[in-house]
Amino acid sequence: MGQGLSCRIRDDHGLFTAVQFGDLEIVKTVLDRDPSLIQQTTVYDRHSALHIAAANGQIEMVSMLLENPSVNPDSLNRHKQTPLMLAAMHGKITCVEKLIQAGANILMFDSLNGRTCLHYAAYYGHSDCLQTILSSARTSHVAVSWGFSRFVNIRDGKGATPLHLASRQRRPECVHILLDNGGSIDCIRELLAWGADRLNRDASGRIPYAVALKHKNGACAALLNPSSAEPLVWPSPLKFISELNQDAKALLEQALMEVNREREKTILKGTGYSMPSPSHSDVTASDDDISEASDSQLCCICFDQLCAIEVQDCGHQMCAQCTLALCCHNKPNPTTASLTAPICPFCRSNIARLTVVKVKINAADQELDLYSSPKQRKSRRSLNLSEGSSSFRGLSFGKMVGRSSGRVSLDNGRIDKP
Repeated sequence: MGQGLSCRIRDDHGLFTAVQFGDLEIVKTVLDRDPSLIQQTTVYDRHSALHIAAANGQIEMVSMLLENPSVNPDSLNRHKQTPLMLAAMHGKITCVEKLIQAGANILMFDSLNGRTCLHYAAYYGHSDCLQTILSSARTSHVAVSWGFSRFVNIRDGKGATPLHLASRQRRPECVHILLDNGGSIDCIRELLAWGADRLNRDASGRIPYAVALKHKNGACAALLNPSSAEPLVWPSPLKFISELNQDAKALLEQALMEVNREREKTILKGTGYSMPSPSHSDVTASDDDISEASDSQLCCICFDQLCAIEVQDCGHQMCAQCTLALCCHNKPNPTTASLTAPICPFCRSNIARLTVVKVKINAADQELDLYSSPKQRKSRRSLNLSEGSSSFRGLSFGKMVGRSSGRVSLDNGRIDKP
């Protein structure tokens, strides 16, 4: 994540090299000769000596540096990453513990993706670091100022919680720890819609369903129960889905969540949890929209929703829900799943591209994007559709790479970045 140590480091005095390899004597000698060097950082990434020591797991070096009152445990590099973030990323548990003991703030965000040390530990699968950070959150000012549950479900700049990252990177132990500590039903719903496996097991052999039952979370348990119906899953392997423009993507993602919420109403019966009902104003606005729409604007498949998606190049139109019925599917077996693109139900041609329908529904012939079904759509004013803006932002994850656990080198490159 850009926290690598640049090859262009000026290290004439040998301080950073000695810190990297844990040579306490050289570091002491250099600092005795010139104490101001303790404040020096690398040229490009602005790593302090504490960043380098924490990333490389040099616990004795970390301890010695923290004894200096001029050393800030929350010092920031070029990307506003703290030594604690780097230690959590590389799984240096002793350094994580020492930094937290020294007062490092667990509620700081980097400037790359708006992530905390909890995101780093979850993404790279360091369950021991994750557990230590969560334990600290229970007893620190974070629990008072933010609330522990809010911290567990904290979102980065792209809307991803630590649970999202751990699931997408297939870190089952971290997933179970986060569920143990209060992962929200909203996170579970989104994870399942993106293809999370309900049969993943942690080190103790428990599936998420068992964890939810242990903590008496009936709603989460109902959704995670392997015997309950699978939700619809976002069809990411399909090429034309990966090439969707943002408006169409947001519309279909919203429709996917709506379809799964309808399924959940049946599953959640008897759990004491119910889905929120639409407000009276929403129902009124929807009814008005239906009355304004002509028969030609209604989906010719379900005759219930307004057409919102157009198939190109044939030009046939459907509502978002019927489009999902063609493109989405229950979670497939990866060994037998077919990635053949679906076909248009009207002309039987292959679906190569989907776009959002532009329709004119008022006297001024103003073009509006339809971002949801008429029965569940919010008022036009709240959605601000007349400006063509999307009110539904789907989850978006940046390009991520695998787990990094090796030594941070001053000579040959940068630390991996998601």
